[in-house]
Formats: sequence, structure tokens, C-alpha cells
Amino acid sequence: MSKRQNDSFKIEDLMKSFVKENKLEKGLDKVNVEAAWGDLMGNGVNTYTTSVKLNKDTLYVELSSSVLREELSYGKDKIVSMLNEALGKDLITKLVLR
Repeated sequence: MSKRQNDSFKIEDLMKSFVKENKLEKGLDKVNVEAAWGDLMGNGVNTYTTSVKLNKDTLYVELSSSVLREELSYGKDKIVSMLNEALGKDLITKLVLR
């Protein structure tokens, strides 16, 4: 009989290595950005948000309210920094509101 290995690994470490080996980071980043937008902006903004898409380092957000779009355009830099902080890495460099 072969001897059993008693190496123990944390599930977090195993998941990180699985994501890295299968090159799933970009897809997970897109999902995480959508979730971060929903958490940070709250219900008021989320009701007027029709889509949130990440393309390379640019975040495209479609809003159904032109007034809200204009209001958020004044704080683009702050929104980008808040999203990057929530994501834990500098993923977004530009925010485009449509």
C-alpha cells in the first residue's frame, strides 16, 4: 500500500492557483466589477443602471437617466478610485458613462 500524503492546503490557495492556471482572472474581474458597482452606488443609482461592462481598463456604464449621468460625471475620478479600492487592485483607469 502506498503511503498517504498529509499535506494540507487552504481552499483559498487552491482556488487562486486554479484560477491562475486556467486563466480565469479577466472573467472574474468583470463579474467583480459589476458587483462592486452595485455595492458602492446603492439602490438609487442601481435602479437607473442598465449595464456595467469592463473592457480592458475602461469601465462602461449605461444609465437610463441623463440627469444622473451628468451628476456622476463630476465625480468620475472618485468613483474610479473607490471601485479600485473595493476590488483590491488598480483595474480601472477610465470610466465612460453612457
